[in-house]
Amino acid sequence: MAERTEVVFVDGVRTPFGRAGDKGMYWRTRADDLVVKAMKGLLDRNPSLPLDRVDEVAVAATTQQGDQGLTLGRTTALLAGLPRSVPGYAIDRMCAGAMTSVTTVSGGIAFGAYDVAIAGGVEHMGRHPMGFDADPNPRFLTEKLVSGDALNMGSTAERIHDRFPSLTKERSDRFAMRSQQKLAAAYEAGQIQPDLVPVAIQTDEGWGLATRDEAPRPETTMEGLASLRTPFRPHGRVTAGNSSGLNDGATVSLMASADAARELGLTPKMRLVSFAYAGVEPEIMGIGPVPSTEKALRKAGLTIDDIGLFELNEAFAVQVLSLLDHFGVDDDDPRVNPWGGAIAVGHPLASSGVRLMIQLARQFEQHPEVRYGLTAMCVGLGQGGSVVWENPHFSRKAARS
Repeated sequence: MAERTEVVFVDGVRTPFGRAGDKGMYWRTRADDLVVKAMKGLLDRNPSLPLDRVDEVAVAATTQQGDQGLTLGRTTALLAGLPRSVPGYAIDRMCAGAMTSVTTVSGGIAFGAYDVAIAGGVEHMGRHPMGFDADPNPRFLTEKLVSGDALNMGSTAERIHDRFPSLTKERSDRFAMRSQQKLAAAYEAGQIQPDLVPVAIQTDEGWGLATRDEAPRPETTMEGLASLRTPFRPHGRVTAGNSSGLNDGATVSLMASADAARELGLTPKMRLVSFAYAGVEPEIMGIGPVPSTEKALRKAGLTIDDIGLFELNEAFAVQVLSLLDHFGVDDDDPRVNPWGGAIAVGHPLASSGVRLMIQLARQFEQHPEVRYGLTAMCVGLGQGGSVVWENPHFSRKAARS
């Protein structure tokens, strides 16, 4: 059997993330147009790529209906100006949709079926609330395959608090506050803006331009977080403040074989080392990244000590804390989400996986002493997804100093 082809993350961009609902900046913007805008931004940033060299386009969405349906990978490729010879498809793994888009096309590249592919995701939770119009099979409940609240993500987060008493509400609130502070500092330092594609938006006041994420609350305090109600359980621990919100946004990435990147003059930002997905009890879906990370590390021949940067999706603070506790990583470890996470920036479900990769790629540039990084996230219905990346800027000299 031939050796697998080396797969690289060349580039990634995203739209600013908006607040879902009729007060959000994307209320009058179509979901597929968000993808198209991001895709055009990605192609504009990589002018040396001949458009007919794109072999596949994979775009994820959790609720595939209306302007988020109709085989998004194909429709958005055509709308973005890619040649009609470029195929595309849609994909769904709920929150890990974009992550699965990346790993699926990467498998095709590693196998030799593709040289270059575009992968990403979108979620317009204002137009398409999670699970809207879904019809779960009644056997799930009649045969007690899952509990009735397994589809309520907030309830699954409360169950993690139940299972691990050391994961207190105060720890969740503090982690959430730090997420807001770190994102604000990253914006202040100009770390986030370079990978945002501005989007024209229509509001009651007229036309405008979305250039920043809409959800951040940098003024968040522990006192304010402590006063929030617990909507999923009386006297619970999960609040709107220590959870990600409902958001709209799109992400896209450019994946390639290392050989094709060299041929086309594309500079890789990361090298794919390994990836893994795992299933857990749907009622505690937030612990999913624990077994998926263990599996991805095992496949890479690495341990958690080899990971120098973590980009963990903050669906709920308690979910991230459960992973950190499992691997013995401190809540305030500077390697973890150094620019904040979904609690501050937002979590438009199927798009978030590539946001993690975009941020890790830019952090790799700034940290030549770090060789490996991890992107990981929990997934509804009891799954986890993890991807291990290698830093092409790694320097042994920097690591020793």
